[in-house]
Amino acid sequence: MNAGVLGIGRYVPEKVVTNLDLEKVMDTSDEWIRTRTGIQERRIAADNEDTSDLAYKAAVEALHKANVEAEDIDMIIVATVTPDQPFPTVSCMLQEKLGAKKAASYDVSAACAGFMYGMITAKQFIETNAYKHILVVGVEKLSKITDWDDRNTAVLFGDGAGAVVMGPVSKGRGILSFELGSDGTGGKHLYQNELDHIVMNGREVFKFAVRQMGESAVNVIEKAGLTKEDVDFLVPHQANIRIMEAARQRLDLPEEKMSKTIQYYGNTSAASIPISIVHELEAGKIQDDDLIVMVGFGGGLTWGAIAIRWGK
Repeated sequence: MNAGVLGIGRYVPEKVVTNLDLEKVMDTSDEWIRTRTGIQERRIAADNEDTSDLAYKAAVEALHKANVEAEDIDMIIVATVTPDQPFPTVSCMLQEKLGAKKAASYDVSAACAGFMYGMITAKQFIETNAYKHILVVGVEKLSKITDWDDRNTAVLFGDGAGAVVMGPVSKGRGILSFELGSDGTGGKHLYQNELDHIVMNGREVFKFAVRQMGESAVNVIEKAGLTKEDVDFLVPHQANIRIMEAARQRLDLPEEKMSKTIQYYGNTSAASIPISIVHELEAGKIQDDDLIVMVGFGGGLTWGAIAIRWGK
């Protein structure tokens, strides 16, 4: 029995902040941001909209698409580094909001790789018959820990949420292989400081990400007993277009076979991969039985990758 995705949803805040908007409040330009990152705009949550609110809206859509009731969810795993508060967890707050009365709940903190960690953890519970339906959410309100006076990081991040309901899927579908990893020696290159702001050594994170994204993508393909030619679509963490392009080229994929949503949403950390998948499903670029490679990296430093045969 393989674990796979039964339904997926996303939510992004209504407020759009463009590069031109940022030009007015900091020393930057649309051209500078676009050429270095690929970002054109991002979504910013309202002051009265916190992480659990974003998670709830994405989760409701995922449950609807999966045709699964909240009462039938056995576990909720929320990947986030921007919880409403240290505790109770976002997952417990979400359990109450959804009415998922029998669900065990906990949060995962693995930064931009968090959604991969959540999905891979859910896979273990499902394939050992411990649980049948698990809700995995990647959600961030990064705007509340962004240093808006630091033009090098302030232009990068956005808010949003993506969610999947995972459960048993038909033979041949679901997660075929995965990889998780971490390198604590690189933690000093991307962290949250004493002022609760994101601090990043862009050059070092770039070098790490270019190497690791490509390696992990290749590794999960090989672990699944497949080749680069078998890959139908790549969904990389949407952090920087140049990092994403390096991963695509490592797999010898044409441009149309890689998800690119960074221009609309910026870097939404743990939410970026599920948000991108919904975007590509709506565009008709992902079909049942397609082999999808998802790969993310983030603070920690952490990384994770999945090869999945799409569909129920």
